[in-house]
Amino acid sequence: MKIIAQNYRDGQLQLLEVPMISSRRGLLVETRASLVSVGTEKAMMDVAKKSLLGKALARPDWVKQVIDKVKTEGLFEAWRQSKARLDMPVPLGYSSAGIVREVHSKNAPFKVGDRVACTGSGYAAHAEFVSVPVSLCAKIPDNVPFEDAAYGALGGIAMEAVRLARVEFGHRVAVIGLGLLGQLATQILKGAGCHVLGVDISSEKCVLAKDHGAERVAVSGTDDAIQAAVDFSEGEGVDAVIIFAATPSNEPLEQAAAMCRERGRIVAAGLVGLDIPRKIFFEKELDLLVSRAWGPGVLDPDYETRNVQWPFAYARWTAQRNLQEFLRMLSLGTINLEKLTTHKFPFEQALEAYKLILSGDVPTIGVVLEYKDQENSHKENAKLDFNVSKPQISPEGKIGIGLIGAGLFARGTLLPAMKGIKDVELRGVATSSGLSAKHIADSYKFLYSTSDYKELLNDKDINLIFILTRHNSHARFVCEALNAGKNVYVEKPLCLTLDELKKTYSCYEKAALNNQLLMIGFERRFSPTAKKAKAFIGDNGPGSVVQIRCNAGFVPKNSWVHHPDEGGGRIIGEVCHFVDLAQFLTGGNPQVVFAACADSAQDTRDNVCVTMQMDNGAAVTITYAANGDKSFPREEVQIFSGGGVFVINNFKDAMRVSGGKKKRWKALEVDRGVKNELKETFEALKAGCSSPIDFHSIVYTTLTTFAIEESIRTGKAVEVGKYLVEIEAK
Repeated sequence: MKIIAQNYRDGQLQLLEVPMISSRRGLLVETRASLVSVGTEKAMMDVAKKSLLGKALARPDWVKQVIDKVKTEGLFEAWRQSKARLDMPVPLGYSSAGIVREVHSKNAPFKVGDRVACTGSGYAAHAEFVSVPVSLCAKIPDNVPFEDAAYGALGGIAMEAVRLARVEFGHRVAVIGLGLLGQLATQILKGAGCHVLGVDISSEKCVLAKDHGAERVAVSGTDDAIQAAVDFSEGEGVDAVIIFAATPSNEPLEQAAAMCRERGRIVAAGLVGLDIPRKIFFEKELDLLVSRAWGPGVLDPDYETRNVQWPFAYARWTAQRNLQEFLRMLSLGTINLEKLTTHKFPFEQALEAYKLILSGDVPTIGVVLEYKDQENSHKENAKLDFNVSKPQISPEGKIGIGLIGAGLFARGTLLPAMKGIKDVELRGVATSSGLSAKHIADSYKFLYSTSDYKELLNDKDINLIFILTRHNSHARFVCEALNAGKNVYVEKPLCLTLDELKKTYSCYEKAALNNQLLMIGFERRFSPTAKKAKAFIGDNGPGSVVQIRCNAGFVPKNSWVHHPDEGGGRIIGEVCHFVDLAQFLTGGNPQVVFAACADSAQDTRDNVCVTMQMDNGAAVTITYAANGDKSFPREEVQIFSGGGVFVINNFKDAMRVSGGKKKRWKALEVDRGVKNELKETFEALKAGCSSPIDFHSIVYTTLTTFAIEESIRTGKAVEVGKYLVEIEAK
């Protein structure tokens, strides 16, 4: 399928042919029309085309993150991660309309064949097919054409701004900025019985606003807009001002404040300066609100991706309800888009549309892309052949690699570490969107890309499957890959629940009979500093005391990482790293665990202290904190053993103190062991050996994270072995 995307690193805009999207939730929609949001998308493109210095000036928050990364991880690591974030195509567009081709959501009020309007950045893109959450779609009335319904998100944005202004019948309202959003808001306000004053730098847009119901207009730079507001309101000042202008200047906000009456209301829906002039805001006791997209629910993962509906009584107008109402207004003729659609382009000529917009030679307001019928082209999923035998290493000794998932870890860490390792053939990469798979395949010279992971499992020349998806899919993909005869490397964690672990345990037992390998991404034990620490401990593991500290950094509560059904939380998803490291260093497995969690306003269990008694007598503490300063080094390990001390500083530097003498090791960059881990995995595979990390140890690590969670819930110490009994019981 085709999609419009822009690379944020160099600003290049492309119409790409990518693998067909594989929808697993929400609706798969065949696009018939999409709307180019001229203001928003042009702003995105302008930033993307800037030099690195220009991007830095535009996003100082990013610069601070990079500086902190350089301080703690080193220049090269900061550069790799920054490059990985920037060098990724981003789909453009967030407002479209089309026909439902697949429904992947229980109790969804949609069926195959329904005409729907779609919204959402990252969802309703300019693409032949899109996968959109149910809560961001609405049925299109029969008398509304696709090209009008494609305005849905923009109409919702205008509507939400009007709602925040709390206008009433008879209110006088000024609209600053008469582009697409301003024109829609003017019609919505007129339909609500308000009197509208339109303000814009373009006389043509002011004339258009009068056609859409504005009773008076003022051309900035020519007319005195403030005096116009005074006259329009009979000397009182307007009841509300809605700003849709796009400028870093503070002038629109200052102008709006001067236009308002006492206790008036200003809604900033455009990208404008927000340096509040306190004097006039104080004297008039003005309200200022910043409008967020097209209604409550937008940017809420529970609402957007998990279809958790906000109660009608407490959120009368959610994003979806605003979309539905906008479509209803189109159906009734309250809003007319005839004069707003200034240009239409076939989707195949989308790049010409953007060229026109960026040139500025021709005035553009509503630019609609129209799509051909693609009804049957979405049926491309492969069937998995479960009779596939274990693939053999090629006669040349090369290991065929397949990637399922290609997120930041793959781009910024795993694939760069794989460069230079001999006897590796990068064959296939699969992602659900298809866009990221195409980009990764092109960037790292994979032989092919796909959105259907089963193609990788069916590929007889792939020996090793890397599973790099979100945590809730790990167990399923591991079992499918093992059952297909593949060797498997899965990024942590192995699974999220005891039931998932039981199934994985059973699958691995069968795969082990076929001499298949199952490896998990606990890379720290392979780092140079960890190996030095292991050598320092030697035979003294049972008498060792180990303290591990991670300054993990804050992750917002609404992140998928914290969701129990998606990320599993940071204990299962991240603390597992340090449990495994403790097992490697001490040579023992956790026997008894006690954990205490600090009170947290967001209740995410990511400020935790863990004490572990190992089954060989060693004692370990893990401090995992999310409330520290990001500029402070992320990780530290202190080992007290055999009359000496060994310290690992962020897997970069190390120090041994023994016999009153110190020995230090210093490196230029952080090395958490990823490259060594990959090398040892490939060597084991070629030699026909088992995983570099014993599966029994992996199981213990996973069970220990479950025990930590239970200890926090109960406030009591938990024996890890009780879980093992359940796993091994058959």
